[in-house]
Amino acid sequence: MSGARKQTNVLLRVVLGGLGTVCVGELMRQMPPDTPAHRYWPWPMLLGGLVLLGVFALVWHRRSGSSGLVGRWSRRSRRNQGVASVWAILRVGSRWAMRRKKAVLRPSLRDEPWWRRLLVATRELATPLAQVGLLRVWSPIEDVTLRIGGPRTGKTGELAGRILDAPGAVIATSTRTDLVELTGPCRELRGPVRVFNPSGLGGLASTVTFDPLSGCEQPTTATSRAADLLAGASAPGRGGEMEFWNSQARRVLASLLHAAALGDATMRDVLAWVANPEAAGVEVQRFLRRSPEPAYEQDALQFLGTNDRTRSSICATIMPALGWLMDSTASAAADKGDFDVAELLEERGTVYMLGAEDAQVAPLVTALTGHIARQARRLAGQQSGGRLDPPLTLALDEAALICPIPLDNWTADMGGRGVTIHIAAQSRAQLRQRWGDTGAAAILNNAGTLLVYGGTRDPEDLRAYSSLTGERDEEVPSWDPHGDLHTTSIRRVPVLSESQIAQLPARHVVLIRRGMAPAVGKVQMAWKRSDVRNVASMRRWNERSRRWWETRQRAIEWVVDALAQASPRFEPLAHQVHASNDVLRNARDRHETCREWWDR
Repeated sequence: MSGARKQTNVLLRVVLGGLGTVCVGELMRQMPPDTPAHRYWPWPMLLGGLVLLGVFALVWHRRSGSSGLVGRWSRRSRRNQGVASVWAILRVGSRWAMRRKKAVLRPSLRDEPWWRRLLVATRELATPLAQVGLLRVWSPIEDVTLRIGGPRTGKTGELAGRILDAPGAVIATSTRTDLVELTGPCRELRGPVRVFNPSGLGGLASTVTFDPLSGCEQPTTATSRAADLLAGASAPGRGGEMEFWNSQARRVLASLLHAAALGDATMRDVLAWVANPEAAGVEVQRFLRRSPEPAYEQDALQFLGTNDRTRSSICATIMPALGWLMDSTASAAADKGDFDVAELLEERGTVYMLGAEDAQVAPLVTALTGHIARQARRLAGQQSGGRLDPPLTLALDEAALICPIPLDNWTADMGGRGVTIHIAAQSRAQLRQRWGDTGAAAILNNAGTLLVYGGTRDPEDLRAYSSLTGERDEEVPSWDPHGDLHTTSIRRVPVLSESQIAQLPARHVVLIRRGMAPAVGKVQMAWKRSDVRNVASMRRWNERSRRWWETRQRAIEWVVDALAQASPRFEPLAHQVHASNDVLRNARDRHETCREWWDR
């Protein structure tokens, strides 16, 4: 007999003894009062109660302790093959689990009556991620989600759903125009839609302009703006000599941006100062004398007074961050413009930031994204609970390519301030290349949910994902020479092997969520959603109706004009038809205007 079974039998005997002692006390209490043993009935009941209480405390201690917890995990892995059970999904990632935290996720609901809180849609509190069987796994708006998968695995289609489900304003980045075409018509029903396209992708014109010098009159803004511009042109986290030159370039570029903002100069002036520091020395010093922070003037003097070799190295580090000035399209998108973040949040608008897969416009996109996120964080501090309500959503498709903002820091801080971050990357190697080993590890650790798509071929990545899923028990039968079952042994194997993760079917992901065992679910592509299909069909119907109306009007006018030319007596009819068409056309325009207003 095993030791655990012996302990169980001993505890069972003690429990039976305690119950028997309690029963003896109850029998003594039922005796006639003149019985000699009647007066002692409380003592057996007290002794039996203490025995039962001690056994209960011992069992509770074992169950709530480390060994009990690990034992329950082990039994759970054997029951469910190591994946999340129905109860685990209901308890951690279901719709009801999200609604339990609605007062924390949306501070504005705290003062609402209970019946009004019941009417709040779950998508105002969380976003759906994947379907696991009959259940749907949700992620609260305060958690960071990270999806990793190669090209054409469905990341963008799933990320588009997070844009559509966002309850507030949205900042979406992409290297293609498909996000705008797919989600733009639906987002227009919630608020204004704007496009920041400094690279001219798809021929879409920028409806947003942003001057990197806006706000740089403040020293702190100039420092953060310089860090964003340089982050978009270089890969941080490499350490060594590269990190040294990046830190020197941040100090110098911050002082130059600060000087340009104080002197009403432009970014082209900053480029000229970097290209020819000796000729710009007097002008930069004159502008920086107006600064409330003398350290910036000292940084500029140190840069201008250093040796030619050091100064050339610093300028060579800064120049890639200003390379977008050589592109006329990018320069036009950054000409005299300041972005009003408070207005964006109030109107629940959407801004699509498009960039090509090169480093030329990445600094500009990074600077605007950083400006919006920092202003949102400042505004969150002025609201109830220190959170934006409704939250701001950052949907970063191909973040490592076009928007290398400091995600290693933001993923740890922004969620509690009402800024939801959804990240899409191609591999862990891509994260390490952009943010370094430490930064990539921080992003993975801070992500509340990791979605791993199939198609990965990197053995190191597959081993890492497989280790995150844990292990389970697997029965291994052995057969005798006659083909009969001889013995069955147990071995520990990964819940999901490397080959299983690599060969996931299309639209399937491995969900690794905080507080829940791994699960395999199916994600929904945005173009299959009913709201997207309804808007697309409505637009097609409106376009067909418009063409049919115009064709009908032209046909009627052509027939009436032909009759009027054939006989003068039809001229009054022609004038009447033209007047009626004008009235109908005006009525139709008013109807379209009212319908657009109602949709908004």
